Amino acid sequence: MPTSATTVLDARAVDRTLRRMADQIVELNAGTDDLVIVGIQRRGVQLADRIVRIIAAQEGVEVASGALDITLYRDDLQTVGPRPVVGLTKLPWTLDGKRVVIVDDVLYTGRTVRAALDELADFGRPARIALAVLVDRGGRELPIHADIVGRRIDVAPGQRVDVMVEELDGKDQVVVGSNDGEH
Repeated sequence: MPTSATTVLDARAVDRTLRRMADQIVELNAGTDDLVIVGIQRRGVQLADRIVRIIAAQEGVEVASGALDITLYRDDLQTVGPRPVVGLTKLPWTLDGKRVVIVDDVLYTGRTVRAALDELADFGRPARIALAVLVDRGGRELPIHADIVGRRIDVAPGQRVDVMVEELDGKDQVVVGSNDGEH
């Protein structure tokens, strides 16, 4: 983690933000019919799971959810090393005609989302794909934007955004700090 980190969202703010995002997802899709929420490994999956639980509590319906590991779809795979670590992709149904919302923790260059779109194409042809991110830090290298943004923050080129989730990190928090080269 960065040495001089500034907390942008604490645990309560993360929870409030996810609740607002869940409402916006339902509104954007005019309800929950044919809705599928897919998280990008790693922290996008945990955030997507929470959004699905929030929607279930508020709407009284179970929304289909899944997980994408975009490792093999990266445009820089050759720089990852000879044995990239590949996580779980879980989409046990066709996406044909569904309204898919991709969930990720931080939107930065847009390359992760591009890889996710490429992978989703292997699972069918959704009626619509939307993107929901907890944090949009700017700095796009590709023409990709989020439909739903929890928080937009200005981050200098030498800084990084770290999203921590209870399930993996023991706490919910978003911090901005100096880049220590380990991301």
